[in-house]
Amino acid sequence: MSFSYLLRRVITSVPTVFFVVFVVFIAIHLVPGDVVDMMLGTQNYLTQEQINQLYKQYGLDKPLIVQFGVWLKNLFALDFGTSLRTGKKVIDLIFDRFPVTLELSILSMVFASAIGIPLGIVAAIKKNSFIDGLVRIVGLIGLSSPSFWVGAILIVIFSGTFKGFNIFGYVHIGEDFLRNLQVMFLPALTLGLMLAAQIMRMARSSMLDVLQQEYIRTAKAKGVSYSKLIGKHALKNALIPIVTLSGIQLGYLLAGTVVIENMFALPGLGRLLLQAVNERDYPVIQFVVMFIAILIVILNILVDFIYTLIDPRVELK
Repeated sequence: MSFSYLLRRVITSVPTVFFVVFVVFIAIHLVPGDVVDMMLGTQNYLTQEQINQLYKQYGLDKPLIVQFGVWLKNLFALDFGTSLRTGKKVIDLIFDRFPVTLELSILSMVFASAIGIPLGIVAAIKKNSFIDGLVRIVGLIGLSSPSFWVGAILIVIFSGTFKGFNIFGYVHIGEDFLRNLQVMFLPALTLGLMLAAQIMRMARSSMLDVLQQEYIRTAKAKGVSYSKLIGKHALKNALIPIVTLSGIQLGYLLAGTVVIENMFALPGLGRLLLQAVNERDYPVIQFVVMFIAILIVILNILVDFIYTLIDPRVELK
């Protein structure tokens, strides 16, 4: 990967990130109610003058475009804001919550890849067989099943079958490694099963396409063993679309764990974002969205780099 390509990708990604942040900023301000309304609740004992003072204190008395400009100015000054509800630095909240979401995302991708890639490859090799049909049906069911429904089913099964299994009560990985894995197992499996269906279908389609290539037929004609043909020649080229999909899915996981983190009471970025939206905590919402957008950009660049490792013929300029 050349430096010019990397620089070009970074430069072109900056407007995208800020456009996403701006759209979210406008959207959350269009939602009825604001942080002052959330703080006052249904019983308001403050005078109108005191309420106006709160709006001024939080900078909410200015037009939206001015508020966004102030946030940008502070951002370029490396002032990432303070939570309107807790008074904590937003950057500290991100660093506290991000490791949980990152661990959940990585474990989910491990489950998805371990399940989806082998099944997809076997289905391609056994094309139009009973195994192929069964894998395709399972993949269709996986694509059609909402993650919260799968999570609820798994909670019922594990809570009824394994009495001593820790489903809730997050423990940091540094405090108790085994219990941390127990708590993260079900949410990671829930997301992994959903993503495995997509990887499975992509792996099958990609492998079928590779097996029809001319060099595969040539290798067969030369008497190359079937196991070597699949493992050394076909699999490596079939992995490129799978890597693309996995990179997109990992970005989706980092941005879309709101439901699962809330279901399993995990203190990650998704739950932080949901709480911030419910409380109209604008600085937290804006920075979390920008942080996730930057991560997705970085992941896309890393996927491009992995292309060059898998297939040296791919040259990024």
